[in-house]
Amino acid sequence: MTNSLNTPLEALEAAYPVRVRRYSLRRGSGGAGLFRGGDGIVREIEFLTDVHGSILSDRRRFPPYGLAGGGPGHAGKNQLRKRGIAQTLPSKTAFEAPAGSVLKIETPGGGGWGKKL
Repeated sequence: MTNSLNTPLEALEAAYPVRVRRYSLRRGSGGAGLFRGGDGIVREIEFLTDVHGSILSDRRRFPPYGLAGGGPGHAGKNQLRKRGIAQTLPSKTAFEAPAGSVLKIETPGGGGWGKKL
């Protein structure tokens, strides 16, 4: 799955040994401006078996910039919780996780456009 695909949850759960625990808007993650940037999304995926996974994401260190005086959106975040301990994952990485672990991906918010009046 990539951040640009909007695969139906049912298809994801049917194809892989996972359970989608959360799929929602990341409220307030868009940058300020005359026209506010769009909000990102939050996905929490529980692994039902031991996995070797990887993440290829962007805008984790440098947030999306605004234009024409608009503010930046919020940077994205990747977090893996295994055995009750959460760790932040970098934007591009491979990882091992036992069954029951939860991967939380927060996509960046879009940059705003224009100065607020």
